[in-house]
Amino acid sequence: MDKLCSHAAVFLILAIGNAVLVTAGDPDLLKDFVVPLGLDPTTITSQYFTFTGFRALREANLTGRTTALVTKATLKEFSALEGQGVSVAAIMYPPSGMNPPHVHPRASELLIVLLGSLEVGFVDTTNKLYTQTLQAPDMFVFPKGLVHFQVNTKTDSPCIALGILGSANAGTVLLPSTLFGSGISADILAKAFKTDEQTINKLIEANK
Repeated sequence: MDKLCSHAAVFLILAIGNAVLVTAGDPDLLKDFVVPLGLDPTTITSQYFTFTGFRALREANLTGRTTALVTKATLKEFSALEGQGVSVAAIMYPPSGMNPPHVHPRASELLIVLLGSLEVGFVDTTNKLYTQTLQAPDMFVFPKGLVHFQVNTKTDSPCIALGILGSANAGTVLLPSTLFGSGISADILAKAFKTDEQTINKLIEANK
């Protein structure tokens, strides 16, 4: 009897684990689309499904920037994405500019270069680095939850790319600001990076 119970417990654990894996990510909708609370579905028009936030990029000024200008169309900016399992980021890189190492904890990302060239890369869980130089209109995929980055390899011209993410709310954990701008003590960071607190304090100051 004890052996039977043990097998049953193992089976239950495996079944729960499999269910968690299957349901990971944005949940499936049981209707065509989601309407925010308080909004009458009968008043919805095509305008609800339209995002115009990228129009501002026509006037974008990259002068003096060293990091990419990222404009997002996620659930926060575009409520029609609720339940659709997708979002987009328009990314403009100044000459020699970069999108620093970061993570999207809830989505993989397909990056499409529209203009210029990019050096891209990600690090897997075995600490192996994968890099590639992309030319428009190349694509590159960053697996879900892995640290990745992009750098404009041109010193005299900008680059533009679209990041298509497999979640309406992928989230972004920017490593420099998360590590050195979140309030983690300099003592802890100095020990973690095997350096001195003076060096860490400089990094903290730079990320304020």
